[in-house]
Amino acid sequence: MQLHDVHQGIHKRKRRKRIGRGVGSGTGKTAGKGHKGHSSRQGFKLSAVSEGGQMPLARRVPKRGFVNGAFRKHFAIVNLDAVNAAFEAGATVNEAALRAVGLVKGRHDDGVKILGDGDVTKALHVHAPKFSETAREKITAAGGTVTIAKA
Repeated sequence: MQLHDVHQGIHKRKRRKRIGRGVGSGTGKTAGKGHKGHSSRQGFKLSAVSEGGQMPLARRVPKRGFVNGAFRKHFAIVNLDAVNAAFEAGATVNEAALRAVGLVKGRHDDGVKILGDGDVTKALHVHAPKFSETAREKITAAGGTVTIAKA
């Protein structure tokens, strides 16, 4: 080995393979797609989960337990410190009011759940389908009311 051979072929960035640029390029003619068949056609996309003839991973892995995904509840979560900052004393807080202020965004089929993170310094009238126990205690301790509303 000679000293001038040491770094031959070592490059910082590998050059992009230019496909379908003539016979001399090494990937001319069929552009690396082989002959005929649907995978050689324009617009063919191989599914990300396709594994050829091999048993797919989703079927190889054992399934255990119970998954309640179809019946899972989707609540928008709002903390008390955000509610306290957004509303004046004596205000009625419901999902529509929270959306108007910008604390609830997007689609939440089962309504809002109020969590007890932060403090309440004002008497607020809060209507929501779900409350955490600490949120309920803090709202009533500040002189407000908690009403469990239907979503």
